[in-house]
Amino acid sequence: MADPQLTSAQKWRNLAGFWLLGLCNNFAYVIMLSTAHDILKDQEEKDTPNLNVSTVSTPATTNVTYLECNEISTGAILLADIIPTLLIKLTAPFFILHISYKIRVLVCVLFSLASFLVVSFSTGIWMSILGVVCASISGGLGETTYFGFSSYFEKNVISAYSSGTGGAGIFGALSYAGLTSAGLTPRSTLLVMTVVPVIMFISFFIVIKKPRQFYQKEYFIKYSEDTSTLLSESEDADDKRKGKLTMRDKLHLLKPLLKYMIPLCVVYIAEYFINQGLYELLYFNDIWLSEKEQYRWYQVDYQLGVFISRSSVNMLKINNLWMLPILQCVNVAILTAQVFLRFIPNIWIIFAIVLFEGLLGGAAFVNTFYKISEDIEAEFKEFSLSAATIADSFGITLAGAISIPTHNHICSLNLKM
Repeated sequence: MADPQLTSAQKWRNLAGFWLLGLCNNFAYVIMLSTAHDILKDQEEKDTPNLNVSTVSTPATTNVTYLECNEISTGAILLADIIPTLLIKLTAPFFILHISYKIRVLVCVLFSLASFLVVSFSTGIWMSILGVVCASISGGLGETTYFGFSSYFEKNVISAYSSGTGGAGIFGALSYAGLTSAGLTPRSTLLVMTVVPVIMFISFFIVIKKPRQFYQKEYFIKYSEDTSTLLSESEDADDKRKGKLTMRDKLHLLKPLLKYMIPLCVVYIAEYFINQGLYELLYFNDIWLSEKEQYRWYQVDYQLGVFISRSSVNMLKINNLWMLPILQCVNVAILTAQVFLRFIPNIWIIFAIVLFEGLLGGAAFVNTFYKISEDIEAEFKEFSLSAATIADSFGITLAGAISIPTHNHICSLNLKM
């Protein structure tokens, strides 16, 4: 559905705009996961100022060091960061096509801004989680909106958007780790991040040159209570067919999407189990990074891998999507064994595995949506791209639900370091 009348300069402008949309849409989500360890640590210290938050103290008469854990797994932050997103993605594709893109983007901007402000001024853990929920609403609505929006452009905007989401990972995690290491408090760092929703607004409303078909649909949504009637008057056959999709049609379209969605879901279960169930248990004692810093830089390392692979689809396409979840499950096995056996002697080996984990996750994301864009007929593409976003969120939600009891069980075992 790309507009052939767009100039080369306008097409490059659109690629840049979609890259910025991907960056801004995922930025708050990444920041909330990067700061998860600090949020929990800070709130637990406030709530229990005279208690040691570690599961077990090191006996004074021995040199044995035991694994220390937050009382609440960072998986709790993950669930707050993903459940609202999942609910939006489960329902939005069935009704959201009748809501103006402009309204949707404004809602995304406002919730993203609210997430940074609420967490920054939080006075308790539940207020912090409320801010994380705001980030989740913005990210979930944004992802289903921007993938649907991409159907009006050439397919390369999908790789640009995916690269931007990868950029959110590396720049978000790196900026948080860098600013806090430089001396800013986590709260001050979050206030600096409020510039990101402003960039999202500018990207959609100013940078991107919308094609003719987009303005036609926006006009019909704004001025018609009977979309199907006015769509029948449209000169654009693709918009006509999309406007006439019934609920039965949409449910029927989900079945052929499963071959793309299931491998993506499994990849995300595995990688977010690692991220939120294992990262904070993989620290090394007496090295150049503190426990908190190790968690932050694991996030940066992971997001670097995601950024590289999400930006690579035009150079390397992966057709065998099931290869990616199999390799990701191998990573789960290795890192889980490390928590119990401590057989990996150096943090740089962990960094290498975490980078590979990010490469697999990013590759699964971008190749899944790129293949959908290539394989699905034009009239069904907008709905299909929006609906397929359910897969990653469902996988992340399952990972969060699994990582919390797993974290608590491991912490109860009094493992020696």
